[in-house]
Amino acid sequence: MMANADTITAWITFFFGLYAFAAGLGELRQPGFWADMLSDVKRSRALQFLTGMITLVLGATIFLVNPFNPTDWLSILITVLGVWIFLEGVLIFAFGDWFLNFAGKMMGSGLRIWAILSLVLGILIIFVALWRLQVAT
Repeated sequence: MMANADTITAWITFFFGLYAFAAGLGELRQPGFWADMLSDVKRSRALQFLTGMITLVLGATIFLVNPFNPTDWLSILITVLGVWIFLEGVLIFAFGDWFLNFAGKMMGSGLRIWAILSLVLGILIIFVALWRLQVAT
C-alpha cells in the first residue's frame, strides 16, 4: 500500500509510532542509551549541527507534506508535531547548549518511565495509524 493524498497523515502517524516504539524498546534493552546519546551530542558541535539540521528539515518536511485539514484531529496533530520538530531544530542551532541541557533535565533519572511511555505510546499511535489506513481503503 503506497501513500497518497488521502493516507499521508496516517502514514506519517504510523512512522512516528514505529519511531516511538523502537526508541522505547532501545532504551529498555540498553538502559542509559538515551542519556549517553544526549551526552555525545552535547559534547560535539558537529553532532549538534547535524542533529539541528536533520531535525529542522524533518519538521519542515512533515509540515509541508501533511495535507492540513482543520476538521481532522489527526491532521492537526501531525501539523503541530511538524512545527514543533522544526522549532526543535531551530533551538538546537541557536541555543544548542541550553536546549540540550534542558532536554537532559526533562529526561532526568526517570529514563525507564520515559522508555515505557514511549513504548506504550508507540503501540497506540501505530494502532491509530493502522485504523486510519483501514478506513481509507
